[in-house]
Amino acid sequence: MPASSAAAKRRDRSSRRDAGIPSPWKMFLKGFFKNPVMVGAIAPSSGRTIRKTLAPVDWSNCKLFVEYGPGVGTFTQPILDRLAPDGKLVVIDTNPDFIRYLKHTITDSRLFPVLGSAADVQQIIRDHGFEKADYIASGLPFSTLPPGIGDAIVEATHEVLRRNGAFLVYQYNPAVKNFLSPHFEHIDHDMEWLNIPPAQIWTCWKD
Repeated sequence: MPASSAAAKRRDRSSRRDAGIPSPWKMFLKGFFKNPVMVGAIAPSSGRTIRKTLAPVDWSNCKLFVEYGPGVGTFTQPILDRLAPDGKLVVIDTNPDFIRYLKHTITDSRLFPVLGSAADVQQIIRDHGFEKADYIASGLPFSTLPPGIGDAIVEATHEVLRRNGAFLVYQYNPAVKNFLSPHFEHIDHDMEWLNIPPAQIWTCWKD
């Protein structure tokens, strides 16, 4: 990529507005104590967890990436750093504080923060001009979601993924496989021990 294009991409993808905006840690802890069931972790994911989770993505063939539960953008910015200039990133969160935070801290024409439920992913991406997503990442704590919600999210995710797309899941409870295996036949598993707590990483392929 030419230097001028790279500089333009950097200017476009991320512009931080620091005045009056809490730090990511402060926002994360606020969200955790406000609703720990939905945040599901006591600290943001480590850089190693992010790299390992995103490693299977074929970025040259990714036009639409969806993220569930972006929180303070721990994964959001690394996804944007890798996403093609003509790609889109739709992030979905039920916490309005996190959605407002992302809108105030990341200015990127490819980013679309949505206040809503991941179970409605099909309608949400249609509203943005897509029928299928290439990749979907999630840190949602499936085992602590209200009954039926986790199953509904995984079912909707499988439906909306394109063929050979993948659902990228980072979790701290191995029981998440009970939600994934009824819908995905091809699932790869890995661990990242340098994370608080150690992270389970699942790559669920839509064959």
